[in-house]
Amino acid sequence: MRASTVCLMALMVPAAASAAQNRTTFDIYVTDVEGGNGTLFVTPSGESVLIDTGNANGAVRDAGRIMEAVKDAGLTQIDHLILTHYHGDHFGGMAEVAKQIPIKEFIDHGPNTQPGAGADWERDVYPKLYANAKHTVAKPGDKIALKDVNWTIVAAAGEIVKSPLPGAGQANPECANFQPIDNNMEDPMSVASYITFGKFRTAHLGDLTRNMEFKLMCPRTTLPPIDLLLGLHHGQDSSNSPVMDHALRPRVGIMNNGTRKGGEPFAMMSIHTSPGFEDLWQIHFSLLSGQEYTTPGMFIANGIDDDEAVMPIKPMPAPQPGAAGIQPAPAHNGKSYWIKVSVKQDGSYTVTNARNNFSKTYPSRF
Repeated sequence: MRASTVCLMALMVPAAASAAQNRTTFDIYVTDVEGGNGTLFVTPSGESVLIDTGNANGAVRDAGRIMEAVKDAGLTQIDHLILTHYHGDHFGGMAEVAKQIPIKEFIDHGPNTQPGAGADWERDVYPKLYANAKHTVAKPGDKIALKDVNWTIVAAAGEIVKSPLPGAGQANPECANFQPIDNNMEDPMSVASYITFGKFRTAHLGDLTRNMEFKLMCPRTTLPPIDLLLGLHHGQDSSNSPVMDHALRPRVGIMNNGTRKGGEPFAMMSIHTSPGFEDLWQIHFSLLSGQEYTTPGMFIANGIDDDEAVMPIKPMPAPQPGAAGIQPAPAHNGKSYWIKVSVKQDGSYTVTNARNNFSKTYPSRF
């Protein structure tokens, strides 16, 4: 090992240890992986969970953006990495991330179900990544062992938890108006998580589709209300039905959309009409929302690829999916910004937009 590398590692360890000692909040980084997913959770004791690793078509770019959050958090390893499902916008940067930081456990829903790029990657790449680590196939009801946070897997491989979580089990009036929709084979298999820290509650449901939302929340709810809804399947209309959004009653949402992916009118209407909903934070301004369904710019971390002289009010039509049901990654390779959430034990939390340093604190709700 070169002397310069040894010196660098020696400097990193004290910095990371100092960050862990000084941390008092449960921190969540929603990184910009261009309409994919890369969400990092860091507990007060310094334990970490990373959900997904960005786009295959931008693997180096997206891994670099995730690693910026990792370094900001002072981490020297990823304790648990959840692969929600085998789509390229979720597993894409995993090999690149694994080159840069140790990953202790890989968690997934089991075998891929959709032919194409995901099947090839699962066969040829994935086993090499978890070969020297712990590999876990998630089952609904499983817990991820964390000192400060209660983390429950509530869906995986198309199955859901057998019993409602505490605080759930109520009749859901939205079930009578449910509108099913066609979906691909992998999205419904997503590993979905329900997470609590003190009085704070959040959920990251991967790319679970409307039909899986119905399975989880009808005729009675399986998940109790939350403070913060993460992901929202990029704001696509194949998910985000009122049976989920209105029953979870989130106060805040953070949408991992891209400029031409997600933020579709159906999803925007569903989340904004959820009882008690206040603010939607977005990773990108969405051309699919236009100005008709968008959120104020202070809540948006990244703009569109090329600024336009006049921003259209009307949403643009959603592009057709690619051959494997995956929309290609946009070509936005410049500076990107994350949205960070810092949660206190009393249930209050602050959301910060790294682009403009705008932040808003939400008092405890439960």
